[in-house]
Parts: sequence; structure tokens; C-alpha cells
Amino acid sequence: MMQKIELHWQILIAIILAAISGWIVNGLIASGNNDPSFLGISVLGFFKYIGTMFLNALKMIIVPLIFSSITVGVAGIGSGGNLGRLGGKTLLFYISTTLAAILVGLVLINVINPGYIDGKPVGDMLALDSSGIEIANVAQSRGPGDIAKVFQSMVPPNIFKAAADGQILGIIFFAFLFGYFMTKLPSEKSAPLFSFWESVFAIIMKMTEWIMKFAPIGVYGLVATVVAEAGFHAVGPLAVFAFTVILALLVHVLIILPCLLKFVGGLSPYGFFSAMAPAMLTAFSTASSSATLPITMECVEDNVGVSNKISSFVLPLGATVNMNGTALYECAAAMFLAQAYGLDLTFGVQFSIVFIALLTSVGVAGVPSASLVAIAVILGAVGLPMEAIGVLLVFDRVLDMARTSVNVFGDACCAAIVARLEGEETKLAAK
Repeated sequence: MMQKIELHWQILIAIILAAISGWIVNGLIASGNNDPSFLGISVLGFFKYIGTMFLNALKMIIVPLIFSSITVGVAGIGSGGNLGRLGGKTLLFYISTTLAAILVGLVLINVINPGYIDGKPVGDMLALDSSGIEIANVAQSRGPGDIAKVFQSMVPPNIFKAAADGQILGIIFFAFLFGYFMTKLPSEKSAPLFSFWESVFAIIMKMTEWIMKFAPIGVYGLVATVVAEAGFHAVGPLAVFAFTVILALLVHVLIILPCLLKFVGGLSPYGFFSAMAPAMLTAFSTASSSATLPITMECVEDNVGVSNKISSFVLPLGATVNMNGTALYECAAAMFLAQAYGLDLTFGVQFSIVFIALLTSVGVAGVPSASLVAIAVILGAVGLPMEAIGVLLVFDRVLDMARTSVNVFGDACCAAIVARLEGEETKLAAK
């Protein structure tokens, strides 16, 4: 009997096949065939269709998953003292790793200087397209005051509208309060509520398992679409910038986070990478940390051995507020654009970029390319030309996929380390 291929290998094979298919379609488009078809069906349209179906299926369960998991997680923790201790450790980890990621990006941007070629700024080599102009026009109305709106969105006037609009931060805050005040009720009143939301959470996780059976097909469609539309072209200063960002992400995910896993959590970094492979590959293909949340929770609980009490609190929170890769990218993008325009940023201005990137990364939605708005806030705060955002779109999708994988891995590391600090045993011992 043929052994079943593991999910992460299925996803990896799908990514490779998608890259080949997308490259072929991209070649046909470049040769003048703007809408390649097979048996009268648009090939590019087919890629988009199956990719969108998979992504919609994941998005469908996000709101009930987040609300039920946080409610059960917070209520299951028990006393307010335990909640405060767990929340404090979680937030300290998230802030520390995000700050570390930003500093890595800042250092490499200053060392490599992708905004300069032969000592000259590359601004003249970067042309704005129409989409960049449109984004710039929207960004003109934004500024540092948008940071305050992030915290305002935590208290939605209508929780049902917030759920419909995908305002995840508001849902998390309401679920946190709901679960916390469940612990303040007498047991005869809280027990039925806890049992109900625990059952809802179990059902949603079963639905997740079923949806993930179709992950290789969905991933194929998503990746094939990206390659067919963008191709494999990587030229000029944008390629150097993309390389710098990817290098910074690799430093963070291969050095900083593994060191924390081994020396703080007492876990095997190699084993952890293997355990989180399905979630990281899904994050890479979907470019959405929120959409990847179901498989992230499954990997952390089943493969790493973290309890549901920890994962249901740490991971949904991390999917919104812990954006290591996103914060790194925001800082690197602002610095790159400053270099491209020949601006000599002082230490004070660079510090401002670091601080604002840390704040804005908290409120960035876990959906593809949402960080562009946050970058607009940073540019406006430090006086950089906002129309420059357009040039980032050339490689944004690929970089979005990479930084999302880092975001998801950072969330998983936090869950595992916090679990160890809380005295839990896991399946991965340090080697």
C-alpha cells in the first residue's frame, strides 16, 4: 500500500507545479496571447478561481474561530491573576521579537544600501505606474493620526458589523472581555456558556481539517496566478531591495527566533521547523496570517504539543498584533524609498521610523498587502514622498508571502515558548 504523502509535501509539490504552470502562461502572455485558454476556458481565470475558492473557505471560518478560541482560551485560564501573567508574557514576547525584526531590517538596509547604485540614488530609475498613483492619492489623506485609529478600532460600536467587516482587532477585544467576564459568573451560569463555545470551537476545527484537505489545490491556484501575472523578472534596484528584505527575514527566522526557541523555550529549532512546515507553506501561498490561523493552531497543538488553553489565547492574538515580518518590511521599505530619493535620514528620523513601524504593525490586518497603508503612515510621519509607494507593488506580492510566513512562525514560537514558561511539556526537546 502506497504511503500517504504528508500535507506539507503536498503543498510544496503544488507550489513547484504552480511555478512551472505560471511560467508557461506568463510566456504565452509575453508573446502576445493576453488570454491563454484551454478548451475555451481561460487558464489564468481558472488559476484565480480555484485560488479564490480556497482562500474564501479559510476566510469563512476566521470570525467564528477567533471568537470561540479566544473566549474558550481566556475563560479556561481561570483567575485574573493567571490571565494577567499569561497575557504579560505573550505581549512581552511579541513586542521584543517585533522590535528585533525591525532593527535587523534597519541594519541591513543601511549596510547594503539598495537605494543607491554606484553611490547615486536610484529614484530616476523607478517609474510610477497608474496603480501606484492611485494608492498615493489615497495615502495623501493619511498621517500619524491613523495610529490612534488602530486603538479606537479595538472598541467597535457594533460587534456584528465589526465581524461582517472583518475588523479582527475589535473581535479579539470583545472576545477577550467576553471570556474574562465569564470567569466572574457563578459556575452554574458560566458552565453552559463555556460548554457551548467549546463545542463551537471543536466544530470549527473539524471544518478546518476538512478544508485543509483541499489546500494543495488552492495553493496551486494562488501561486500559479502570481507567477503568471508577474513572471520571474527581478531586475535593478528593486531586486536588490527584495533581496535585502528576504535576507533580513531569513536572519530573523533562522537565527533570532530559533535562538529563543532553544535557549528560552528549551525546544529543538529543527523539529519546530518541521512541525510548522504546513502552516508556513500555507502562509507563504495565501499571504494571509489570518487565513492561515486554523492550520497554525492545528500544527502547534498536534505537532508541537502545546495545550489548547495556550494556543487558543496566544495564536489568535498574534495573528493580529504580532507582525514580525510586516514590521521589518515597513521599516525597510521606508528606508529604501528615502535612499532612492537621496534623503540622508538622521538617527532621530530612523528611530521615528522604528517606533512608528512597531506601532503600525500592531493594527495591520492579516490579509495580503495590507501593510501598504501602514507604510503610507510611516512615509507621512517622516516627510517622505508618498507617491513612491507605487514602486513597491512590483515585488510586493512575493515579499508579502515571505513576511507572512515569518509572521506565522513568530506566532507559533511565542505559543511554544509561553507554554514552556507556564510549565507545559511539549513533544520537542532541545537538541
